[in-house]
Order: sequence, then structure tokens, then C-alpha cells
Amino acid sequence: QRLPVDSNCTYYLDCPGTPVKPSLKNDFWNAQSVLDNQADSTPLITLSMSFFDLDHPETILPNMKLLQTEFPGMFHWAGEINLVKQALWKNSAGKPVPIESIPKWQDFMAELRRQDIPIAIHSDLGDEVDGTKFLPLMDAVLSTYPDNKIIWVHMAGISKQLDPKLSLLQRPVFIQEHVKLIDDRLNQYPNLYIDLSWDVLYDSIYHDSEEEKPYVALINKHPDRFLSGSDHVAAATKTESSYRNELAKVNAIYKELSDEAFVNIALGGNYFKLAHLDEYVAPPICRFRSPGSRHFLFFVTTSLGVAGIILVFLLRICL
Repeated sequence: QRLPVDSNCTYYLDCPGTPVKPSLKNDFWNAQSVLDNQADSTPLITLSMSFFDLDHPETILPNMKLLQTEFPGMFHWAGEINLVKQALWKNSAGKPVPIESIPKWQDFMAELRRQDIPIAIHSDLGDEVDGTKFLPLMDAVLSTYPDNKIIWVHMAGISKQLDPKLSLLQRPVFIQEHVKLIDDRLNQYPNLYIDLSWDVLYDSIYHDSEEEKPYVALINKHPDRFLSGSDHVAAATKTESSYRNELAKVNAIYKELSDEAFVNIALGGNYFKLAHLDEYVAPPICRFRSPGSRHFLFFVTTSLGVAGIILVFLLRICL
């Protein structure tokens, strides 16, 4: 989504009142930038269609065809698409999509299935008053399109709008409810995935070992259903150190995972499969268990992860 072209704002949260709208501009820009900067050493980049406007689902399939005609074979992902995102409300965007409009997605969801393209959806779970206020929206999407590969981002809807003192994520019983909510849906919908992006997860969960434990157990139970990510909002004003700091936060939970979950999530195994990168394989965990060996591997992974998708490129060389 984009701010108006005549706006001086860089980050939407810094300019409440400035409208933000879905747009094809970023997708065209990203694709052309990849073409303009191709070289033998260019890392593998999986481009994602981010323009989807769920308030106007009839526009999505024609624009998909336009984008893929202009840049054939370049887009293999969709998202992050907003089902409900409270952070955008002050920018006249992100309001809950009417639940009755979800069946109208059939045309573009069918095309995503045909191309086996996963769609990543931002759907806030709730707010400080009702921790699961928006859950019926995501449930409607999952039940209507069970054959689509759907990624529910940010650990299934965690957001800044869940007040730490009242929210679903503060007292252990509420954390258990959230974990059960995710577990139930992973069991019911085999094509559902959960992504672990956004440093808010660290602020809400990872900084406290007791709060983190139920999520670690959940991820270890479903090691093939979670994806890594940073949710870093790129801008000319951002520094490498800020990116490293965000990445360190979202990576914090990985060192607590089982070997299988670590390989699938931190080292990219699940992503390679979902993105059909069959020529790439996540490196195995070393069998030698010296003190701190896992932490050493975690450090290496974090360092590689700073380069984003370059991780894919480097792993191929190292293997």
C-alpha cells in the first residue's frame, strides 16, 4: 500500500490523516528494480503481489493478470494483504473487510490455487477490549478457501492494539487460549501456515521465558507449519543497525526450538517448500554437540538472515 505521491510522509504511523491505499505501483517498481539490477551474483528474490484490495475483490484478478503479463514468471507469492489492520485506521485504511464479501474472492483465490501461490494475510486477532474480536473474519476465510495456502502473519494476529495489561497475551491462561486457538486451526486446516515476523512478538512474548514456553511447544508440535520473517519496513531513513536489531528480536525464539523446527523455520526449509524452491535445501543441524553449539549455529543463521533472501543464495553455495 502506498501513501499519496504528493505526500512528504515516509511512514504511515507518522502521518495520521494521510490516506493509504492499495496500489500496483510498488509491485511494478519492485519487479523493474529486479530486472534493472540483475547480475550473476544477484540473490534469488521471490517477488510478492502486494496490491490486493479486499474492499474491491473484483479488481484483483484483472490486476494479477496485468502484473504477470508485464513481468512473466516473476511473482510467486501474494501479501501481506490486510483483512483487518488497526494500525492503519487513522490512515483511512485497514478497516475490517465485511464478512459477507469474503465469498466474492472466489475468482482470484481460484487463480492463486491454480498457480499454487500462497497468500499472506494480516488479520488482527482483537483489541484491548476483546482479544478475539476479529477472529470470525479469519475463520470465514479459512472455511471458505480451505484449499488455498494461507499464511496468517504475526503469530496469528498479534498486534500493538492488544493492550498488555488486559490482552489475550498477558496472563498465562490467556496465552494458553491463544496457543489453543492456533493449534485447533492448524489441525483443522492443513493449508494454513503461521509466520513469526514482527518485533512486536518479542515485546509481547519472547522477552519472557514463561510466556514464550507455550509458543515454543506449539511450534515444535507443528514444525512444518511456521515461517520466519522480519516485517522490517524499508525506508531510506532506516539503518542497517535498526534492521539487525529487529532481526535479532524476531529470531530470539529460534534457539529454543527443536532441531526439526529450527531447520524448517530458522534455516528456511518450510519457505523453500512453500515457494517451490526445490533446488534449495536447508542445511542440517551439526551432529557434534559441544557446549553452545546450537547458539553458534543460531548466530550464523542470524547473520545470514540480515541479508534477507540472500540466505537462500548463500546456503546453495555452502551446501
